[in-house]
Parts: sequence; structure tokens; C-alpha cells
Amino acid sequence: MSGTIGSNILSHSGTVAETAAGLNWVSDVVTASTVTVESGNGYWINTTSNACTITLPASAEAGDNIVIVDFARTWGTNKIIIDSNGLNYQGNPDTYTVEYTTDGQSVNLIYSDSTKGWIPLEDDVVAEAPVAPNTQRAIFAYGDTGSVTNISNLVNSSGVVAADVTGVGTARAGLAAATYGGDKAIFGYGSGYSNLSNLVNNSGTVASDVSGVGTARDFLAATSYGGDKAIFGYGNIYSGGYVIYSLKNLVSNSGVVATDVSGVGTARRELSATTYGGDKGMFAYGNSGGSTMVSLKNLISNTGVVAADVTGVGTARNLLAASYYGEDKAIFAYGQSSGGNVSMSNLVTNLGVIGTDVSGVGTARRGVAAASYGGDKGVFAFGYTDANVSLKNLVNNSGVIAADVSGVGTARVNLAAAGYSYSA
Repeated sequence: MSGTIGSNILSHSGTVAETAAGLNWVSDVVTASTVTVESGNGYWINTTSNACTITLPASAEAGDNIVIVDFARTWGTNKIIIDSNGLNYQGNPDTYTVEYTTDGQSVNLIYSDSTKGWIPLEDDVVAEAPVAPNTQRAIFAYGDTGSVTNISNLVNSSGVVAADVTGVGTARAGLAAATYGGDKAIFGYGSGYSNLSNLVNNSGTVASDVSGVGTARDFLAATSYGGDKAIFGYGNIYSGGYVIYSLKNLVSNSGVVATDVSGVGTARRELSATTYGGDKGMFAYGNSGGSTMVSLKNLISNTGVVAADVTGVGTARNLLAASYYGEDKAIFAYGQSSGGNVSMSNLVTNLGVIGTDVSGVGTARRGVAAASYGGDKGVFAFGYTDANVSLKNLVNNSGVIAADVSGVGTARVNLAAAGYSYSA
């Protein structure tokens, strides 16, 4: 088909819908890996041989119309990626990932205004929701150097750990941290049985203390979920003996910590947590009391619901760390088992399945922290061997842990870390 349809456009269902301005169908079928499209045109996109990134116009007016169609019914094999070129797409900035991955799909785009931007029409049956980009940088903060500290170390998008920055807020260890709001971070709770929190903006600046809510505790874990929210869970206090919790506290996408919610599953401390599958999370491993270490996991839905115990795999241990990698998978590594410090790791699929032990590389240690960086990689750093260390081990986007790299900054243990910033 070529030429101009004077008063109609083709919808994905095969029906013909009216349009006031008309639509010119570009006769040349697009087979390249990139194409820049113009308003008022329809395009046939053939992804038989490769995926295609479609760049929308840099400027648009209300009512501008573009239609793109799966020419060969191959978008399920080789997707298309929409680059909104500085304009919003369904109200989201162009830092969000927009992909269409369904065979035979077509998308009819109408530009609305600067707030909502491009809005896809008539793709309701097979619409793909935009996915927030992953964080590019990370921050390690707080911990125990022999005494508690509030120093922090930023990590750039290449995995380079920067020198110490004198922190703000109450020095503490045994706390937890997570990404929230997509590109910011929160540190919370910690030694002294605190329920304080400290927000981190998307430039890596740690804010002053915010009086927390919920049960003050330490040696808990935290992760993001739902794409832009976070959750703190579990932990303990010591008062003539350990009191161990299965509580959770949800964190909104503006960094507000909610009150306690009674958790499910085995109460424990010294566990770890990570996001997986793009918008879900997981608590795993830990100490359930005395010398009892567990390899349990509890999955977290994209609405923050913590599921019941699932018997884990691999060596039961505590004082380990976890990070996502490869955009939708995760890795748990290091920690302490009944036999002492370990360097083993366990990969997590994008369905939340924990794999068997993998012999690690680098120095076995406990009390380590981990975070994502570079969009699809992870970094483990610091910890305790028979002394505090400032080592780091990078994780590539296939989940392979690299050898030790001598870190910078003050060696310490029982710190926390999280990803932040969409900008590299």
C-alpha cells in the first residue's frame, strides 16, 4: 500500500478509523535497525533480520499522528524500541524504555501535549507498558570501621568507587538501603536500634536524618519493588536476648516510610534482598536465631506483598549481599556459613528461581554490601575477613563475578548500598 489515505487510518484490529488530517503511507518498507519517522506518516516496519529503534520527531503539536505496523509479523522475535526523542510518551520521560514485542501489532500514535506527550491509540489488546530505566550509579554508606561511621562512597556508571565523602546523619551500622522513585535511594534503620532514614537524591547527596516510623531495629534488608517503591523487612533488636522480626515497612515513590506491617515467613536477621524480574523483589537467607542459618526465600510482588517461605537452594548463610544484574536477574554472594566466611554466589532468574551454589572468586568475607550500577551490572564491596577490607568485586551483565580490585575509602563492615541516578 502506498500513497495518501485522505480521511482514514488503519488500526491494529484491521478496522479503518477516521482521521481529520489524513495519513501518508511511506511505500518503502523499513528494514534497517534505526529509522527516524515524521508526523503524518504511516510506516511498515520489517524486523525479520533485526530489531528496530524508531525515533519520533523532536517536536510535535497536538493532533500529530504517526502509525507503525509490524510488516512481517516478527516483532515478537525482533522487537521495536520507541525513542521519543526528548518528548514524553504516555506521560513518562524519554528515559523510560518503550518496547513493542507482539507479532502482528500496530501502533497508532497521537501527540497530545507536553505533559502526556505521545499517546498510543487502538493498541489496548497488545499494549506494552513503558519500563523505567535501571539505575546507572551506586552509593555505599555507613558501616563499622571499629566504630560506627556515616561516610559514603559513590560508584560511577563504570563501577569505579570514589573516595570517602563525609556523611550526614547519625553514624550507624547494620542498616539497609534500597532504590526508590526510580533514580533515588534510601538508607534506613541500623545500630542503636534506630528507625531513622536518610534519603539520597539523584545526584548522590545524602540528606539529614528523618525520624522513622515502625519498629527500630538493625540487621534487616531492603530492596526496591514495583519499579519505583521500596521495602524494608525483618531484622532484630537485642534486649537480654535477640528479638527477631518478620515485619515489613513499605516506602512510597517519594521516600516516605510506612508503619509496620506484620510479615510472613520465618523471622530472621542478617539476611539480604534484591529486585528481580524488573518490578519484583526477594528476601533470602539469614539467621533465624542462635546459630541457625537458613536458605529460605520470600518473594515480593510488584505491589509489595511478601509471600510465604520457599525453601531455598545453596548453602544457608547470613551477612551476605545481593544485587540485580542483566536488567531483570539477580545475584546473592559472599556471607558467612556454619564453616566460616564464603565467596560463593547464587544466581536468580527473572522468575525468582535461586540457582545452586557457584564457587566464587575473590576474598571470602561477610558483612559486605552490594548495589547495581551501569544499568545492568552489580558491585559487591567492603566487608570483613579477619579484618575490615575495602575490596570490590564487579559483576558483569551475565552474572560473572570478577576478581578482587583494591577499593578506595575506609575499610568497613555491615554497611549498606543502593543504586541511584538514571544518568551515567
